[in-house]
Amino acid sequence: VTEDLIRRNAEHNDCVIFSLEELSLHQQEIERLEHIDKWCRDLKILYLQNNLIGKIENVSKLKKLEYLNLALNNIEKIENLEVTKDLVY
Repeated sequence: VTEDLIRRNAEHNDCVIFSLEELSLHQQEIERLEHIDKWCRDLKILYLQNNLIGKIENVSKLKKLEYLNLALNNIEKIENLEVTKDLVY
């Protein structure tokens, strides 16, 4: 995941990524969840369906996350996924 990819998908937020609450990155051939927490600290909704993600990691760094869609990926391993009462996945 790159900062440019996030900016291109943040058009409804005037390409400002630091205050994004919802991000849709489906069908982007993403293989790893990296750096999203550094650029999108207020993220509440994250769509990552239909990618190439093999391992769920670093999701617990998204403290405000309420909804996570990881359907249709290649998930084989889950690490550090701290499910809060607000997170729906």
